[in-house]
Amino acid sequence: MVVVDQSLCIGCGVCVDMCPEVFALTDDGKAQAIKTECELHSLEEVASACPVEAIDV
Repeated sequence: MVVVDQSLCIGCGVCVDMCPEVFALTDDGKAQAIKTECELHSLEEVASACPVEAIDV
């Protein structure tokens, strides 16, 4: 399961750039997970790229 902590997310979009099929930005500019698997990168790699560590895999 992939969870984005909305209170930590700054809306930088790194996760969306890396895995647009898994992450999307909400209307308030925060990331959210919309799927659980990414074909391009491991989700652990995406989580480690998050500058505020808002993604929990």
